[in-house]
Amino acid sequence: MEGEPTFREAVRFWLKLGFISFGGPAGQIAVMHRELVEKKRWVEEGRFLHALNFCMLLPGPEATQLATYCGWLLHGVRGGGWWRECCLCCRGRWRCGG
Repeated sequence: MEGEPTFREAVRFWLKLGFISFGGPAGQIAVMHRELVEKKRWVEEGRFLHALNFCMLLPGPEATQLATYCGWLLHGVRGGGWWRECCLCCRGRWRCGG
């Protein structure tokens, strides 16, 4: 990792990703790769791809699992949990119109 983000920077990114929800899981994974690996360099390419491969084996939504892992990688349990608590709620409110 080139530079570890502050928790505030990471929260802003996860909120943005949660509200975008564009392109479904494949689109979110592409956005995560572009932002986290290529642009911000918060996560190394190999680590991201290994995590993605593992998430594809698990039941459930790959993008959510990958984002939870990346959040955990950057800020431990607090970072991983933040994705679940905040960003999934953002998506739900956006889709439900509330």
